[in-house]
Amino acid sequence: MYRLLIIEDDKGIAKEIEKSAKSYGLEARGIDDFSSIMATFDEFDPHMVLLDINLPYYDGYHYCSEIRKKSKLPIIFISSASDNMNIIMAMNMGADDFITKPFDMPVLIAKMLAHFRRCYDFNNNPNIISHAGIDLNINDGSISYQGLHLELSKNEFRILLILIQNKGRIVSREKLMEALWQNGEFVDENTLNVNVNRLRKKLESIGIHDLIQTRVKMGYII
Repeated sequence: MYRLLIIEDDKGIAKEIEKSAKSYGLEARGIDDFSSIMATFDEFDPHMVLLDINLPYYDGYHYCSEIRKKSKLPIIFISSASDNMNIIMAMNMGADDFITKPFDMPVLIAKMLAHFRRCYDFNNNPNIISHAGIDLNINDGSISYQGLHLELSKNEFRILLILIQNKGRIVSREKLMEALWQNGEFVDENTLNVNVNRLRKKLESIGIHDLIQTRVKMGYII
């Protein structure tokens, strides 16, 4: 599920966007405390940000710049200040799109979904696999969840990768042991048990509970 952060101080507009986004299967959140926007950004770890220009404390350009220091995620400005200078400034600060208020909600949703497809089409970008809010990075063997980042060992990464790739299906213990035996070193069932238990404890340390379930005499399933 993609996460959308709505940085908009008009509560009516923010709630309308949030409601529409959720109807399309997105996890959407508005800002409650505008004095801690970046803290909310870090905690929520969104896949996309909608950003107004005129905000309390600092303007949208400031937050666009701060977000760009941390992430390349899509940023879409939504503002009534739609003169050429503001549009150009938004793009120069790192925005991906600019939508003028008042806007048509279906058009906004369509543009958002297009950016999601472009940036997070995991079939075309095999370096990231996502499931249940978890982003598994194949490049460095790490996972991200709700703003938290976790490094995995080689064996932990291989186990989680296979289980996510087969989510909803039982993966036999034999198949997992074969995956851990890629370097030619023999792996027995006790070694697999140790690695699965360590992986579960690491996942629980960042709030991921009961992701990997045991099927007795069969294997494991997500």
